Order: sequence, then C-alpha cells, then structure tokens
Amino acid sequence: MKIIREHYILRKWEIADAHSLSENIGNIHIWNNVRDALPYPYTVKDAIAFIEMNQGRKNCNFAIEINGIAVGGVGFIPQKDVERLNAEIGYWLGEKFWNKGIMSQALRDLVDYIFTETEIIRLFASVFDFNKSSMRVLEKVGFEKKAVFRKAAIKKNQIIDMHYYELLKPGLE
Repeated sequence: MKIIREHYILRKWEIADAHSLSENIGNIHIWNNVRDALPYPYTVKDAIAFIEMNQGRKNCNFAIEINGIAVGGVGFIPQKDVERLNAEIGYWLGEKFWNKGIMSQALRDLVDYIFTETEIIRLFASVFDFNKSSMRVLEKVGFEKKAVFRKAAIKKNQIIDMHYYELLKPGLE
C-alpha cells in the first residue's frame, strides 16, 4: 500500500527508516501512551527488528512519511479463530507533528484500506484513561466508545481505566 496525501505519505516500512523510527518513537511522551511491550528507550536495533519483521509477512504496519522522513505509524493486528474478522488497530506520531490533523487522516486511510483490501469487518482499539487526544482521533474517524473497563491496566505504576472503541465496516452497522 502507498497512499499519497498533501501532508504525508502512508507506505510500507523500509530499513532506511530505522534511525527516524528510533528517534521519533523513542520519546517518553509516546511511550506513556502505548503498551509496555514497546521498548523504552527504543533503539535503532529495535527499529531494524520491527522493520524486518514487517518485511517478512503480509504487511499490516505502515509508516507515516512527512517531508521524506518516517515520523509515525499506523497498523493493525488481525485476530484469529472465531474472531478472525476482527482486528486491533494502533497508531503513533512523532510529537512535533501532533495536533495537525495528520493522525486522524492517516487512520482514516488505514481503515479504508482494511475494509477494502481485507476480509476484516470490525476494528477495535483500547485507550488509556488519560489519553484524551487518542480518544478524539478515534472519534473523528468514526469509532464509537463501547465500554470503559475500570482498573483494567497498569501504566507508569498506576492502575488505570481502559476505554474500548470499535468501528464496523460500512453496511454492517
């Protein structure tokens, strides 16, 4: 997939993106809003491993390129077995590009790609209670909050609520 927009390009990750990936995602303000499985600090070695992992299979993770540099990402994890028509989505963007509408549009592009090019009919995302910006991004794209699971996660040694969102493929609502 390659989608060219006025302010960014959505494309597959390339090994040449490793330094930019490490630099942009290796930010404590980003790590504070993602799962602990994402290493912090995020090294170039971590970036290379992620990019190589994505090159060896059907690509579900895409770089957000701005001014020729990969500064963010969007992706999805197809589920298995009886939930095989579902996918969890995730996204992040380098801090200096926040609040410019880029993530909402990039996520819209990802959603369109998923619903057009895959069999997936339902997308979902979970968001930490304190991440209001991420909730707004999801809502702008059409996701609906379906639940708040109280005390469902631990982040930064705090037990927090998780907000769960979903979006169904058009025509299935």
